[in-house]
Amino acid sequence: MTRHAKHKRTPEPSPARIRLATATAAAAALTGGLLATSAGVASADTAAAGVSQNDADFNGDGYADAVASAYGAYVNGKAGAGQLAVVYGGATGNHYATISQSSPGVPGTAEADDVFGGDSAYGDFDGDGYDDVLVGALGEDVGSDKDGGTAAILWGSAAGLTSGTTVADPRPTKHDLFGGVVEAGDFDGDGKDDIAIGSLGATTVDVFSGGFSRTSGAAVHKTLSTGVQAGDGINSLHSGDANGDGKDDLIVNGYDPSDNLNANYWIPGSTTGLNNSAAQKLPAGIITDLGDTDEDGYDDIVIGNAWDSGIAGATTGGSVYVVHGTASGPSAGDTEKFTQNTAGVPGSSEKGDTFGGEIDLGDVNGDGHLDLVVGAPGEDLTGGTNAGAATVLYGSADGSGITGTGALFLEQNNAFVPNSNEKNDEFGSDVHLDDLNHDGRDEILIGAEGENGYNGAVYPVKVKADGTLAASSGIYTSTLGISASGTPSLGANFTD
Repeated sequence: MTRHAKHKRTPEPSPARIRLATATAAAAALTGGLLATSAGVASADTAAAGVSQNDADFNGDGYADAVASAYGAYVNGKAGAGQLAVVYGGATGNHYATISQSSPGVPGTAEADDVFGGDSAYGDFDGDGYDDVLVGALGEDVGSDKDGGTAAILWGSAAGLTSGTTVADPRPTKHDLFGGVVEAGDFDGDGKDDIAIGSLGATTVDVFSGGFSRTSGAAVHKTLSTGVQAGDGINSLHSGDANGDGKDDLIVNGYDPSDNLNANYWIPGSTTGLNNSAAQKLPAGIITDLGDTDEDGYDDIVIGNAWDSGIAGATTGGSVYVVHGTASGPSAGDTEKFTQNTAGVPGSSEKGDTFGGEIDLGDVNGDGHLDLVVGAPGEDLTGGTNAGAATVLYGSADGSGITGTGALFLEQNNAFVPNSNEKNDEFGSDVHLDDLNHDGRDEILIGAEGENGYNGAVYPVKVKADGTLAASSGIYTSTLGISASGTPSLGANFTD
């Protein structure tokens, strides 16, 4: 299955504030002991016909769902144990639920610095028609192996996400921080979702394929070598089909010593799985997403490069590259670059803006063309430094690709965006697009992990058919019943 993929900051297991770059989006009413709250519940028989192929649906009601990480949350008094916040979409409003390793049926036990939810991805791993969530807990102690890390599949059902199954580290003595980054995709084209798991302490990616069972796990496991430097590990993984062959490819991000920065590697899928012998190096950056922005049948690779100038390929304030796909894969000669100095893009490029720190593709205005949302959590605005912002770059009306024309600038001082700009809110910490009410226009879920002293928050922003913003409400730790102790960092990551 081809989906948009992107990445976020990757957390280290620590009770202190953790920065990461991978996770997710969540929603809907959970049962079976998982804590659920609601804000207008839609029944399944009122649901629309279905959701976009790029939207998750955990309870099969026809409405998109999302998951947000609160990877630093206290659980049962354990600092940094971590939780997921699920947002279940509906016609008249959203349901919310939280999941931790203390939830019934979820593998493991909530412990200090497990960082459950540090990264997550979705797919229908057992083929039952309900999307599932793959979630990492990179700080999990496995036996005597401190910070060995683990991953688990949380299974979808008519009741939403319920019980889970561990995806065991096949090489526990070789590395630590297994589950630091996770991704899903159909890498061999057999119609079954596969899993890729990276470890922050390794240079290889573990790929599980052939279908999954709730009792016996995956049928096939392979180890994929990468160009990442030993000791620095895999920083992010994203999937999509850049060569249009019907098999998902994998983008691997990690430190490249030859350039002294984070590099991205495109590894194509094949009938036998991911083929690293045909890997191609891409422009540098910290996060990626894939989608067919120019509607030529090939997914394009969007790369966020939030660094300031002084690093190869970087621009003061940050930038975003679009590398167009072709039948032979990504084309280095067909690349576009966007900054806050690009014509039509609001604002101006300033040191530390981190424009391109987060990205996601979707259809914000419902015109059938992919739009790009770019987070700039380091943007300084009226209200304080690092207040943060997000920018919508719309797809061209003729389907030719992303453009700066008519771009929309979002900050908390906008009318109808909840709350107000404050120092270190980091609005735009992550961004995610999902059509939660199935009206044909994606909601823009914007994380602000620094809100209220790194309690964090998620702000669903809706663009109406006329292009103006609809009124919305923020989602806070208090909304979800997440402990405000420590630094939960709600909204630091969304599930992709």
